[in-house]
Amino acid sequence: MEGLQATFLGTATSVGVPMVNCDCATCRSTDPRDQRLRSSLWLQSATTSVVIDTGPDFRQQCLRAGIRRLDAVLVTHAHYDHVAGFDEVRRFTIGLDSRMPVHATAPTLAALERMFPYAFDGRNAYRGYLKPEPHEVRGPLAVGDLGFEPLPVQHGKVDTIGWLVSHRDRPLLAYVPDCKVMPESTIDRIRGIDTLVLDALRRTPHQTHLTFDESIALSAEIAPRRTWFTHFQCEVRHAVDEPTLPPGIRMAYDGLQLCWPDRPASKRIAAAEAC
Repeated sequence: MEGLQATFLGTATSVGVPMVNCDCATCRSTDPRDQRLRSSLWLQSATTSVVIDTGPDFRQQCLRAGIRRLDAVLVTHAHYDHVAGFDEVRRFTIGLDSRMPVHATAPTLAALERMFPYAFDGRNAYRGYLKPEPHEVRGPLAVGDLGFEPLPVQHGKVDTIGWLVSHRDRPLLAYVPDCKVMPESTIDRIRGIDTLVLDALRRTPHQTHLTFDESIALSAEIAPRRTWFTHFQCEVRHAVDEPTLPPGIRMAYDGLQLCWPDRPASKRIAAAEAC
């Protein structure tokens, strides 16, 4: 593989779609783009494999996408729908000396340790067990040939982060799946980015997530080359809602892959649906 590839492992909000005990048109839809697991993103280059968030569907997502190796796990925040599948990372720390670097803010690492104490207390470092290696995020970091910079945002009463992803020092992707307010400093940092992936929960107001109209306005301010919405509730139906979006904005779906070919920096880098 040349360049960078991003695979949407899941594009749903916390309850998934179809939602339990719901008979709406989206939950009854046969369109595969309306079948949404909880939000997660897999990033690959020729030498590096990283996942952002490990929600309750992570095992299924790994099997569906064929993930065979991970070099690190990055976490946006410690809400259940983004970390409940963390124990499934054990399949990538099989060896006795295997450790999985986990990059998150101090509050998120503390929450993971409360949720999975057996993995962090050092007493269960057996073959096949989960063996995380926690790294507190304090600024930009590198995993192989991929660079990651935390993007502070507000998610209701929770301070969370998105991630600015670079490949060989070229910023390509801003991934912000849970957001209600984006500080000016974050907007300025990603202004003009090639690809923006942004929370767009639904059309009606919500206290902790951006709506379609709010995300459209925020995308216009950031002015990326292309925007993909994610983290949808079942109020949103792909075939109905995507055609209403402005040019340059589309709805992501589970299994969607974006590619940035490994070209000289002087050339325009185009993201594509099919790699």
